[in-house]
Amino acid sequence: MSFDNIFVATLAAIVLTLAAHVIARVLARKLAWLPMVITALALVLLFLFILQWNYDDYYDVAKPVFDHLLGYVTVLLAVPLAAMNFKGLPVKKLTLIVGIASMVGALLPMSLAYLLSLSHDTILAFATRSVTTPIGLSVADLIGAPLALANLIIIVSGLIGGMLARFLFRGINDDRAKGLALGLAAHAFGTVEAWQISQTAGRYAAFGLAVNGLVTAVWVPVFISALSG
Repeated sequence: MSFDNIFVATLAAIVLTLAAHVIARVLARKLAWLPMVITALALVLLFLFILQWNYDDYYDVAKPVFDHLLGYVTVLLAVPLAAMNFKGLPVKKLTLIVGIASMVGALLPMSLAYLLSLSHDTILAFATRSVTTPIGLSVADLIGAPLALANLIIIVSGLIGGMLARFLFRGINDDRAKGLALGLAAHAFGTVEAWQISQTAGRYAAFGLAVNGLVTAVWVPVFISALSG
């Protein structure tokens, strides 16, 4: 399957992607254990297979649109944050948790990459592992990490976090803890899964994603620059 008109191809890519999202959302409501992001990804691949649409052609027309929208979505995270009730919120404890999560999220994968004797560029790319794509790519650009590799690491880590969350949260009943953990560990993918749990979980996930991204974007470039110096 191929499209001669770029506009038609772009429209088809948007419709296909949104259809996968809607179906995945419906399935997630009926099957609580099913990670919505993973289901949507599988449905996109299934639709492409059925339509015999080459993935590279789909990606070429879909990427510019969704990359542009991704920036707006990141900014819109301020909406659930504004709706949060900060009265009585343990700000000091949350600040400590986010600070530790930010450092562990960057330093642990970098250390493992170093111990496995991976290349210098790969080690730098792992510094972006725990932040959402727009922030992660900005950090990667600042520290000189390969953007494509950083993007891959962010996406894969988010997918794994979103996929395993439901199983890891067995026995945990506090939606605030679930949401914060998902936002910190699995960024945007985790935040999507958190909203499937509850509004409280979704808001705390958005809080974790946004604050962690901000903190990481500040200290990681400074840290890498200090090491290089």
